[in-house]
Amino acid sequence: MKRNQSEPLLNRKQAAEYLNVQPQTLSVWASTKRYPLKYIKIGSRVFYNKAHLDEFIEMNTFCGEEEQ
Repeated sequence: MKRNQSEPLLNRKQAAEYLNVQPQTLSVWASTKRYPLKYIKIGSRVFYNKAHLDEFIEMNTFCGEEEQ
């Protein structure tokens, strides 16, 4: 997926607010690879593409009973 250049990257705090989790949660997910949430690392800074966050939300959206 090509990034929409007009859409700014979100830092970890902004991405956490978007997902309604703590920034530390995103840090743990990245280090443990618990979820396939894509992030961008530039130097020591971490950023998220809003489209990837939306994909993550869609992948974790369930209707009715969850799969077992």
